[in-house]
Amino acid sequence: MKALVLTGVKEFEIQDLATPEILPNEVLINTAYAGVCGTDHDLYAGRPGSAAAVPPIVLGHENSGVVAAIGAEVTNVKVGDRVAVDPNIYCGQCEYCLTQRPELCDHLSAVGVTRDGGLAEQFTAPATVVYALPDNVSLRDAAAIEPVSCAVHGLDLLKLHPYQKALVIGDGFMGQIFAQLLQAYGVHRVDLAGIFDEKLERNKSQFGVTETYNTTREQIPSEAYDVIIEAVGLPATQAQAISAAKKGAQVLMFGVGPQEAHFEMNTYDIYKKQLTIQGSFINPLTFRDAISLVSSGKMNIGGLISHELGLEEVQDFLDGKISGVSKAVVAIGD
Repeated sequence: MKALVLTGVKEFEIQDLATPEILPNEVLINTAYAGVCGTDHDLYAGRPGSAAAVPPIVLGHENSGVVAAIGAEVTNVKVGDRVAVDPNIYCGQCEYCLTQRPELCDHLSAVGVTRDGGLAEQFTAPATVVYALPDNVSLRDAAAIEPVSCAVHGLDLLKLHPYQKALVIGDGFMGQIFAQLLQAYGVHRVDLAGIFDEKLERNKSQFGVTETYNTTREQIPSEAYDVIIEAVGLPATQAQAISAAKKGAQVLMFGVGPQEAHFEMNTYDIYKKQLTIQGSFINPLTFRDAISLVSSGKMNIGGLISHELGLEEVQDFLDGKISGVSKAVVAIGD
């Protein structure tokens, strides 16, 4: 089978690999689409994602496809099923797994990070992370279920109410997902801040955003929002998130920044304004919710996918040679 193999830091090779063998509890999947995201940029550059990727390895952790074969112990899917795959695999035995916090698992592994993933014609995954798709969810859209599930986990950590006024900082793919998801969760007003006029206007005209701010020339109002989602991961935008928080606000620090980065804030404000500052990591047990949100029509992720790439174009994309991308998926099979 054809596969895009990460062989070193910023080094890819298209190779012919043997069809992977499956264990009794595993599923073999013919890949249809694989999404490419910020985590892949980090892994390509030699930085860790949810875990470290050790070359040679096949990346691709946002995957959809069709079941080609199942192990003897598999009962939840059958050959021919259209599926999406949650990449994250938990040990089930560590302190965090045993206290219902599997996302913090001490032995976390992941399809497309610590084991070969979807940037290949076929890949394997434990049956426990393989989800059959409703008929009305396309395989193309299903390649973006994983990031939706990560956003669902972030919102599950908050207390949301219809009266709240929310701000999303960041007009990348995740920020745009959050703008839709907050509305699906019943928040009555959602605003969006970013740096691209076209994305901001599209979210206002097509996806229900009330107000937008282009932060290259506009100031985000201070002390104006009950819920703030920081979806960039830079010290400047993290500081903007705190500044935008009114009394009693919740701030979700979702954006992934450099490991060494810090930002300054007034600690008295945390006390006086009774702020909640919440981190969010991966997507524990939120995949079914994400699929349901897409299937119900409450999330339009297909409208955010701007580019379909071939395996041979992935390196150019990660090197920044393809511009104007909202979300890229790699088309691998039918």
